[in-house]
Amino acid sequence: MIEVKLHDIGEGMTQADILSFFVKKGDKVKPDEPLVEVQTDKMTAEIPAPYAGVIKEILVKEGETIPVGTTLFLLEAESAGKESITPPNPAHTNTSTKSVETTREHQTPTKLHSFRIMAAPYTRKIARDAGVDIEQIEGTGPAGRITDEDVYRFIESKEQPAPKVEVKEEQVQQVQTNTESNDQQESPTVIPYRGRRKQIGKKMSQSLLTIPHCTHFEEVDVTNILELRETWKKSNQSISATALFLKAISIALKDYPIFNARLNEQEETIELIKEHHIGIATDTEDGLIVPVIRNVEKKSLKEIHANLKEFTKKAQDNKLSMKELTGGSFTISNVGPLGGSIGATPIINQPEVGLISFHKTKKRPVVNEQEEIVIRSIMNISMSFDHRVADGATAVAFTNRLTQLLEEPKLLMLELV
Repeated sequence: MIEVKLHDIGEGMTQADILSFFVKKGDKVKPDEPLVEVQTDKMTAEIPAPYAGVIKEILVKEGETIPVGTTLFLLEAESAGKESITPPNPAHTNTSTKSVETTREHQTPTKLHSFRIMAAPYTRKIARDAGVDIEQIEGTGPAGRITDEDVYRFIESKEQPAPKVEVKEEQVQQVQTNTESNDQQESPTVIPYRGRRKQIGKKMSQSLLTIPHCTHFEEVDVTNILELRETWKKSNQSISATALFLKAISIALKDYPIFNARLNEQEETIELIKEHHIGIATDTEDGLIVPVIRNVEKKSLKEIHANLKEFTKKAQDNKLSMKELTGGSFTISNVGPLGGSIGATPIINQPEVGLISFHKTKKRPVVNEQEEIVIRSIMNISMSFDHRVADGATAVAFTNRLTQLLEEPKLLMLELV
């Protein structure tokens, strides 16, 4: 009998949520056939069968949160002719998990595909509590993902009109008397605190408790950047503002490498990282994730723009691999397009040293060098940095350099030569 276990499928992973099963007790499975879908704090993954055989026992439940090393299934392996099955190699058993992205790229349209329902754990819980088969629901989210609203609409469509019941006058009076007290006794809606949301909470708490945060605010005139983008659009060359921000940050990091670093307290050293692996804080239905664009210092604006489009799509479809979510050396958060704040104090993505947020751009009257009042597009930025590693004066110098590059894109172009 083979134990199929949950292994560590990513850096720092300690637990995962059971999303859905692709098999049931007694099913025959083939090698590498997906058995169960799990959700970690960073990604959704499928656990495949290490051998052909029969599922003898399922030892976990849907919706359960389990630690790494937990046995998921007992699999009775099939023998090939007279040859006996070699006992499973632990290394194989514990490293056979494939990401959803990899598996789906190679899958063929078989009946198994119908089991692969894209939905968050809480969405699945709504369906379970309502006694609804989630496989019958058509998803309207990205890549056919089922949302909470999809489940509620399905429930409403299945509800039948309530039968007419004769109500006596004294019953009506009793209901009216108790209405106020009943309203006060309504129980709150409970949302599970686990999976990605729980991991985000743990990481943010650890960052704030460990790193002495200091946040520096600055205003940037992005009028010239926006005009440059419009010029490119007329030539059918679309480059996002975020791509320009990333390249400007990379150039500034060359001048101030202390912000592209990690503090090693045990060795009492500060490690300056040569490569600029910049993370992009991205909002998804399941919470915040940070895909990493690697080697920004070596990439053109077109390459950076293409990476941004690719990672944004993968993030919304929950198809980012573990490699694409780890190894960052600096992080940005562009909340401006969300129509959000004019300022914030972002929490550093530990063990990095710095994080910059780009906020909403607004047209404002500004006094120029000729003492004339002109209308310019002004964007606020906020930079949080680890005060153990860098001082405020260095942070100001860094943001001044970044501001110079963004306000005078011709200087930015010079650095690309």
